[in-house]
Amino acid sequence: MIDLNRRLFLAGAAGTAIAARASASGLAPAADPSAVPVNPLVRQRADAQIFRHSDGFYYLTGSVPEYDRLVLRRSRTIAGLATAEERVLWRHQTSGPMSGYLWAPELHLIDGKWIMYFAAGPSGGGEDVFRIRTYAVVCDGPDPMAGSWTVLGKLETPWDGFNLDSTVFDHRGVRYLCWAEREPGIATNSNLYLAPLATPLTLGAKPARLTVPTLDWEIRGYKVAEAPALLARNGRLFLTYSASATDARYCLGMLTAADDADIMNPASWTKSPEPVFTTSRLTNVYGPGHNSFTVDEQGRDLLVYHGRDYEKIEGDPLLDPNRHTRVQRIYYRDDGTPDFGIPVGNGPVPDRFSPLGASGSFIRHEGAAMLVGKGSIASSQFRQIPSPLGGGAVSLEPIDAPGQLVAAFADGRVALIAGDASPATARATAFLRTQVGEKGVRFALAARPKVFLRHAGGALRGGSGAGSESVFTIS
Repeated sequence: MIDLNRRLFLAGAAGTAIAARASASGLAPAADPSAVPVNPLVRQRADAQIFRHSDGFYYLTGSVPEYDRLVLRRSRTIAGLATAEERVLWRHQTSGPMSGYLWAPELHLIDGKWIMYFAAGPSGGGEDVFRIRTYAVVCDGPDPMAGSWTVLGKLETPWDGFNLDSTVFDHRGVRYLCWAEREPGIATNSNLYLAPLATPLTLGAKPARLTVPTLDWEIRGYKVAEAPALLARNGRLFLTYSASATDARYCLGMLTAADDADIMNPASWTKSPEPVFTTSRLTNVYGPGHNSFTVDEQGRDLLVYHGRDYEKIEGDPLLDPNRHTRVQRIYYRDDGTPDFGIPVGNGPVPDRFSPLGASGSFIRHEGAAMLVGKGSIASSQFRQIPSPLGGGAVSLEPIDAPGQLVAAFADGRVALIAGDASPATARATAFLRTQVGEKGVRFALAARPKVFLRHAGGALRGGSGAGSESVFTIS
């Protein structure tokens, strides 16, 4: 079988008065700062794959800017991957078909053996370096970080054409390979294909062509459907893929099929008419794509992808090194389909906060107004950043309004204000977060620890009393 299965950032500086008041009021920060992933999680690692193995480790691999080696790191936590030691598993050969660029590695445990798929081309310059084919290396032991890796061979497909981005998954007792390839006679750069696997490198049946890039957002710069990744949830299979050129136009599309459908029948899959994840100038993440899926330490679904911090690129986008690995949580609509929102931008991974017993409503904002109810994911994701007051206090920053902070005023109003260096702003925007039970939290104003963020009639207010109106669950 294949093992396919990624919170609060607190800082203390001075703030001794804040900490003393918090202690006297029974309010003490209760989260481990190291548990919160901070984006970008790993710099200069594109085409990122992260998965949680049954050994309790998270494993991460991806393309390096030099495209000359296969790498792997692991950590007990998602956040720990940022600083985990990285091992080089294998380097490109000195000559031959695997002597040039190495692209998009992906690691799988198949029948007890660690196998890493990757794409490679020959060296020598010119167009020949893009004579890309898929290969695999295999580990000789149970620990992929300690064993020796050797070439297993080349993936055999019917056309022996440009192909890359192989992923493997089990579905209803069948092991499948999904990949991108240029098929002769079709004027695209790559399409998506699916087939059962007979062995790790041979197909067990004629491939099914799942999709061809034809929509305007799939053909910007290049006609591309590549980098498939499977998310099986809520009775359906969601197959994401990347489209268009690898600059700011790069984006995610998605195919959907029923869990009990014949997934080898292309008619079983429905293509989303619009991209499901795109560049965000609000958060300054450009060209998000080549994703994978995992779960965090609490079992919540995570989207893993790469993206740049800037839009303008000099020269070939593939030679720009700054596609960074990023992570963020996945949320689901009422119909069970994933809503990826927008790229959350740099900084600690944000949370959403629901009133106790009202999981479909969230703290959110409309402009400067702070509300509690339904709305876009982006308007209800708040990053917890260290307050200049210290003492463990945090400020809440919406991801789609960088530089704005949630502020509580003496008259009970709660609104977004511009974050500045003034003492008044620091006092109004500094909160102490405390744990309530297993999943609940409260936010008390650090300067007035008996005043809590509370919800009432669809509004967010500041008020005294630590009742249920001040408890929010995190998602």
